[in-house]
Amino acid sequence: MMLPSSSDLHGNERFDLTIRGGRIVTDGRVVEGDLGVRNGCIAAIGGSLPPGKRDIDATGRWVLPGGIDSHCHVEQRSGMGMMCADDFYSATVSAAFGGTTTIVPFAAQHRGMSIPEVLADYSQRAAEKAVIDYGFHLILANPDEQALGVDLPQAIRDGINSIKVYMTYDKMKLDDYQLLDVMALARQEQALVMIHAESNDMIRWIAQRLIERKLTAPKYHSVAHDPLAETEAAYRAIALAQLVDTPVLLVHVAGRDTIEVIRQARQLGANVLAESCPQYMFLKAEDMDRPGLEGSMFCCSPPARDEASQEAVWQGLIDGTLSTYSSDHAPYRFDESGKLPNGDATTFKEMANGVPGIELRLPLLFSEGFLKGRMDIHQFVALASTNHAQLYGMSPRKGAIVLGADADIAIWNAERETTVTASMLHDNTGYTPYEGRTIRGWPEVVISRGRVVVENDQLQVERGSGQFLRRGAPALQGHLPQRAVERPQGRVLKALIGLDKEGQ
Repeated sequence: MMLPSSSDLHGNERFDLTIRGGRIVTDGRVVEGDLGVRNGCIAAIGGSLPPGKRDIDATGRWVLPGGIDSHCHVEQRSGMGMMCADDFYSATVSAAFGGTTTIVPFAAQHRGMSIPEVLADYSQRAAEKAVIDYGFHLILANPDEQALGVDLPQAIRDGINSIKVYMTYDKMKLDDYQLLDVMALARQEQALVMIHAESNDMIRWIAQRLIERKLTAPKYHSVAHDPLAETEAAYRAIALAQLVDTPVLLVHVAGRDTIEVIRQARQLGANVLAESCPQYMFLKAEDMDRPGLEGSMFCCSPPARDEASQEAVWQGLIDGTLSTYSSDHAPYRFDESGKLPNGDATTFKEMANGVPGIELRLPLLFSEGFLKGRMDIHQFVALASTNHAQLYGMSPRKGAIVLGADADIAIWNAERETTVTASMLHDNTGYTPYEGRTIRGWPEVVISRGRVVVENDQLQVERGSGQFLRRGAPALQGHLPQRAVERPQGRVLKALIGLDKEGQ
């Protein structure tokens, strides 16, 4: 998508909104000045712009692109049958209060469901409730002939250009043969495959032996999901992707050894991308070792690890081994609707996996990453927004403050200190794993397509005012390593599946 030039946008027409005197992060630079918005788009960036129909004083504030959360679970039923605590209204409101202006949650196919019915269902619910813009990834659990031959290609053409697959969970996982089928189709249709990489058999084998010994407390979730289960599956996923020569993105990477596998694979030229999440930077396995079943509030898959893995995640985000930083917001209440389906008798195998985090994702990174000097403001913006837009086909409309892009903006007060409590947040989970943590920096004004969504700690827009994003092909240049060698087997495979026309 081509954006208009400055001369096309500036004109003599009055701005709908002018943001004045902020530190604007744009195009790898920090510009002290004003930003003009017209018709929902960024129309001018510079000093002393004319007054708008409304002016916002951003003196002393950071003016940043609105965040993009490209991995969150909203109004979704899990493979075990539990419904998330958040619907598209509460989730998008919570996201907006945390500086996020676009989310890409999952439309989850379960076995026996057709892709068109899944997408129609999620689309209707989001259209009625979302207050910010949204797209969808498709979770694919049934890659049969109809799905691969008709429904999935059509979904990609309709702007849902990312597919999530599981290597674990009995009711969701695909075997290696099915994974290769999905990867080959994604390569042909220019879609991105997202992979939950954990070895199902490793986890199942350990879990069975724990249950037999009546070791059922939440802390044993971490024991069952041994770090090797993630590392082995990541290695296998990368090898499968190399066979069909297609890029893949490993989601919610948790462990130090897994990050090293990804780093080495990229150094060898493998087309692998990866993300991580706040729970792997701020939580640890020991958080699950709490009285009774309280530890279940910290259970997610993969589980949080130890301090060495936390540091490895930070380093991976800083050096580019990990390309995106998402919430993996998977909110389940601490009751029989979510974490405790069997009440006090619930075992670690039965509790819903996932933690909330959609509102705190960016404040945590701003406070502990940027303000504490682990990364500069440009790295923060890339991890919070720009990389998501590029990898998932939303750029240049989303993810950056540039002329002609949607006016998705968060104005951050770097001096504001907030002590986190569940009661201050806007999701429906009822608890937060970050209770009591002090965060410095907060997005005080949040703007989506030129609409002020959050201001003065109040929601300013109506439910259903968000828009569906029809996404294009991923823009992967600069995110994938320079290919080291052209593997002969890659050429053979491309010819076999009709993707290489050379010599025909």
